[in-house]
Amino acid sequence: MTLLLTVSRAARLVGVARGVLQKKIKDGTLSTFEGQVRMVDLQQVYPQAHLVDDSFLERLNLLKDGAYARRLRERILPDPEVLMVRLAELGRDLSDTRSELARWRAGVDALEVLLQASMASDPSTLAAVRQTLQALRHPVSAVKNGHHPLEALENAMRIMMAHVSVLPSQHEFFVEGSDTLLEAGLRAGLSMNYGCSNGNCGLCRAQVRRGQVKKLRSHDFVLTDAEKQADTILMCCHTAVTDLVIETVETGRARDIPLQQIAARVRTVERYGDDVAVLNLQTPRTRRLQFLAGQVVALQAGTGPAIEYSIASCPCDDRNLQFHIPRTPDNPLATQVFSALRAGDTVNILGPRGEFVLREDSPHNLVFIAQDGGFAPIKSLIEHAMAQDVAESVTLYWLASSPQGHYLDNQCRAWNDALDNFHYRPLTLARNDESEAEAIQHHLQDIGLSHHPLRDCDVYVAGSPLLLESATRVLGAQDLPPDQLVLNTPRRGRASD
Repeated sequence: MTLLLTVSRAARLVGVARGVLQKKIKDGTLSTFEGQVRMVDLQQVYPQAHLVDDSFLERLNLLKDGAYARRLRERILPDPEVLMVRLAELGRDLSDTRSELARWRAGVDALEVLLQASMASDPSTLAAVRQTLQALRHPVSAVKNGHHPLEALENAMRIMMAHVSVLPSQHEFFVEGSDTLLEAGLRAGLSMNYGCSNGNCGLCRAQVRRGQVKKLRSHDFVLTDAEKQADTILMCCHTAVTDLVIETVETGRARDIPLQQIAARVRTVERYGDDVAVLNLQTPRTRRLQFLAGQVVALQAGTGPAIEYSIASCPCDDRNLQFHIPRTPDNPLATQVFSALRAGDTVNILGPRGEFVLREDSPHNLVFIAQDGGFAPIKSLIEHAMAQDVAESVTLYWLASSPQGHYLDNQCRAWNDALDNFHYRPLTLARNDESEAEAIQHHLQDIGLSHHPLRDCDVYVAGSPLLLESATRVLGAQDLPPDQLVLNTPRRGRASD
């Protein structure tokens, strides 16, 4: 029995980004069958693969050892009804596999008897036949004795989480614990259509094409009889019981997202030195902000003017929004953030706007170049790229006007230490007697040489107008195709229109 895996599941099993496997498929290193990966082929390409989803295995061990509190176990584990269905499905597959192996062994044994009878007078041929039959028996014995660790992990994953394929985009994600389909999809970086996320608006409707779902909460939105007949559900109120195929609307372009006005609450204000504050907001449970990574919104506190800032968090971060606020003269919002705003205060949000967003379907490596506070939209893009897990390599260059300008340096270094495919390079613009323009130009030239050929990269740049102009000129001269350079038009800190 040939075990077929989706590319997402295969990547998770061996602990690499989905983009890494896609590249191996493209260059012929890893073969596919009808768009899926055979377990045996995966094991040949990764023969030394351990049970590599360390975070997944660590959670299993902690659950087994009773190290988690009851509430946390409930969050990680599916509910008992879901577990029973998944175990029953796995049991049926195991029974089918055993029956197929028994038929295989019986066929091999019968073939051996016939060949021995027909070739008794030819010892050399009979020896070759026996050797071939023994080779046929080997994979049967290996499976029977449990010698395939990746298959063991695959079975555990099938119990703990469900795999969801989305039509027509062909995106994929996993549902873990008691997450709803909407929560799991957003956490995976998908730009799913939604509004209230509480069962009132109906924007997160989806049709179940294959698989079984469970309703976790009731909803006020009323589905029509035709929608019910077509197996339409609200993703914010349902979870996956088995692997699913669903059809739903995803936001493809920034211009498709409507402007929204939301009153959010201040969670914390964190100062990083004297010049930067990180403002953490949380939207109401019934009104999440729908946006794409890298976009901007206008913030207004009290009766002051609304000022535009880039969102520094990922859409996958639930209801939490982060903004990096530089101490700017004559900016009333910055003054309030540094001196007056407290936890629980209200900040009004209007947006989103902007086209500085990730090109999710690109096959290229990702290079991010930020200058000073331009790190805010870059951080949002990086976290979204991590959630999507599509790029083979991600590199961040953060240019700062002073050594203290890398105000979230520890977080960047943590990414660098934790992720094999992420590389962080902090740079300062104070180089000898160079002017800022000369320093930027030299850094960009070094970046271009480090990623030669640049045509294999998508480069995202956020910072001063001088940086944007220099990136266009310097990187363009190093053969970066114009459509692979994405510039963030500086809107941060502007008054809203």
